[in-house]
Amino acid sequence: MPTYTLSAPLTAELEIRKSRFIAHAVPVADRTAAMAELQRLRDAHPSATHVCWALLAGGQSGMSDDGEPSGTAGRPILEVLRHHDLDGVLAAVVRYYGGVKLGAGGLVRAYADAIATALRDAPRVERIALTTLAIAIPYPDEARVRHWIEQAHHSLQASVHDMEVQLTIRLPLNACDHARVALRDLTQGRAQFPETTG
Repeated sequence: MPTYTLSAPLTAELEIRKSRFIAHAVPVADRTAAMAELQRLRDAHPSATHVCWALLAGGQSGMSDDGEPSGTAGRPILEVLRHHDLDGVLAAVVRYYGGVKLGAGGLVRAYADAIATALRDAPRVERIALTTLAIAIPYPDEARVRHWIEQAHHSLQASVHDMEVQLTIRLPLNACDHARVALRDLTQGRAQFPETTG
């Protein structure tokens, strides 16, 4: 099943019984980038009562109720991200308390509604797993292989010129097998593929 990320950061604001809920959904590469975004939000809202968040980023997921009753903020935000099949996204809701208690059910709804509002018409982009493919070829094949890389819209990560030419190609994981076959055909079987992963 494909997963998606956001093409750009999104924000939305709701007022619920005098409390302001400002939702932010931000595409991030990993947990480190997400924590930097959270710090930026905290710095931008020093008088906020809470900055609750959830992160889906492969194996680096997490959430925080940031002082709200347990399970009333981070988990509802996380569930909205999952519902949208998102990954590589930090969702954070900044709350300014307005003096009226919402109760646990009210908080769950408020946090979920805030982030859902931000994501309502979000332009999603499919998140494609990338890998690297190393190829070793004789010098006469280099120009042809470089041309193939360009035509296939992959990127050349590195090149080493030694006894032969070693190129490292960055490409979608699901294109790797096809690339090996195409490059063997292109070089009439001369291409070698030293094992790399990335």
